[in-house]
Order: sequence, then C-alpha cells, then structure tokens
Amino acid sequence: MQSTAVRIHRTGGPEELRFETIDVGSPGPDAVRVRHTAVGLNFTDIHHRTGRYPGPGLPLVLGMEGVGVVDEVGTNVRDLQVGTRVAYAGASPSLPPGAYCQLRIMDPARLVPIPEWIDDETAAAVTLKGLTAQYLLFGTYAVRAGETVLIHAAAGGVGLIMGQWARHLGARVIGVVSSDEKAAIAREHGCHDPIVASREDIPSRVKELTGGRSVDVVYDSVGASTFEASLASARRRGTIVLFGSSSGPVPPFDVFRLNRMGSLRLVGGGLADYIAERQELLERASAVFEAVRQGIVTVHVHQRYALADAERAHRDLEARRTAGSSILLP
Repeated sequence: MQSTAVRIHRTGGPEELRFETIDVGSPGPDAVRVRHTAVGLNFTDIHHRTGRYPGPGLPLVLGMEGVGVVDEVGTNVRDLQVGTRVAYAGASPSLPPGAYCQLRIMDPARLVPIPEWIDDETAAAVTLKGLTAQYLLFGTYAVRAGETVLIHAAAGGVGLIMGQWARHLGARVIGVVSSDEKAAIAREHGCHDPIVASREDIPSRVKELTGGRSVDVVYDSVGASTFEASLASARRRGTIVLFGSSSGPVPPFDVFRLNRMGSLRLVGGGLADYIAERQELLERASAVFEAVRQGIVTVHVHQRYALADAERAHRDLEARRTAGSSILLP
C-alpha cells in the first residue's frame, strides 16, 4: 500500500522537504498500521530537518506527533482494534520521527487511545505539547500555589498550555513573548504579566514585577538567546529548567557560576525520559486529556496546513509567524 509523505533526503533548510509517495506495507505480528487524520507541527521537527537532532537515517520522514485511526492490526496485538482512535508523541528508539505521512506502521506500546469526546485536531494540537507541559509542571519541577514561574515563548504551543495549567495550580505566571499581539494571546491563556522581549529587559522587568525577589522557576525552551536572562531571573536557590533550544544550543559555561548566582539549580528536561514506560505514558496522557475535559487547559488550533504545504509551515514556524498550536492535515 502506498502513502503520501513529507521527507528529507539531506539535512538543510525548508526547501529540503519533499512531498512524495512511499510504500507502506502491512504491520508485522506485533505492530499496527495507523491512518493519520492530523499531524502536530513542532519546533523539534526543524531540528531534525537541519540535522541538529540526528534521525535514524536518510531519507527521513519528519514529525513527532500524530493522531489517527488503527486500520490494520498485527496478529499478536490484543490491546488495540481496527477503528481505535489513537494519538502518539515524542521520540525514542521505539518511536523515531515519521508522522508527516498518511499511513504509518507503529509499535502499539507508544499509542494512546483518544477519549471519545475529544476531536482529532484538538488531540493533535495537545498531545505532545500537553505531555511536555505536564512533565514540566509536575515532574521536572513541581509547581506549587503561591510560587512565581517564568515561561519563555509563552505564546507558543507549549507556553499557552503551561500558562493556563500553572495558573490553575495557583502560581503567578510571567511570560516572555516577542510582540504585543503575542502578549495578548498569552494573557488570554493564563499569563498574568507578559514581557515583550523586543523592548523590555527580561531580568529587570522580572525584578520589577516581583519586588526584587525574582522567580521560583524559569522554563526555557529557547536556549542560546535567553539562557543568561533565565539565570538572572531566578531567585536565590531557584530553578532553571532547560527543555529546548529553538535559538540554538547554550554555549559551554562554568557550572560554578550557579553557586555564585545564588546556588541555582539547572535541570534538563526531555519528554522521552518521562514517558519511556507505557504506564507512565498513559498516566501523563490521561492527566492531559482530563485537564482539557475540565477546562483547565483550552487548546485552539491557530494554524492549519495541508501536508503538502509542510515547507510553508516550517518557514512560518522558524520566522515566528505562528502562535499556539499548528497542525498538518494529510
């Protein structure tokens, strides 16, 4: 059976994305085949396209997040049936990139059944970003009522979910954005105090907003261009969670600076390590879906692209012309 797909034959810019037809066979005895109905667009996809994050080899179908319907089941699979709606997200040896396509053979252990009440587009917009927000707020650093958090890229897909969820937990949310338009979006999604980085100094504004105390935890998905501001925005014995590098990797630095800056804690965060075991994956996914069901987290698809327009989607994402969640439609 054939499927359309977007893949790269060499790493590089958005022009390397190719919309092609590939062969997809039947699943083996321990696998299933999924027919995608929606695919999530994430900055990690750009890192795979450029080669910053190595993939399993070339040519490579991109994509870390998908939603669809099981349309064929291997003979040994018992937990899933044909017609089951499923979602998946993340990267691991058992789940490499490969979502930018119509059909995909998959390990059923990485698939999460979708509740009946949630539609496919919302599920595609919330699964990876919601799982990321969940492990950051409850796993990497457990946010408590009364604390103050700083979230970079607060109007991005993960940022909008984190702002709402952190506010529900009773935290004060300060969010860094790149424009007044994005400041308004962040404010609508839980952010008490947006900082527009293009005209405001982040650490100075943080100190002003907190009466000089600074924040309990900084969530930094940007990396190189924001790391120094993150260090300078954390209170004594505060925590910086570095979970992305959309502006590039943080240069090497003297870790003893953490002592001199107030005994700061620097923590790495990677989704794969928080959903490696199936039970933990199911528990965290259940928490995400329940947060959506209760209205704690509201997710809107802000941009929709045809799968064939993946190059335009990547250009928009890199140029910061997107806000919130974006999806590709096979």
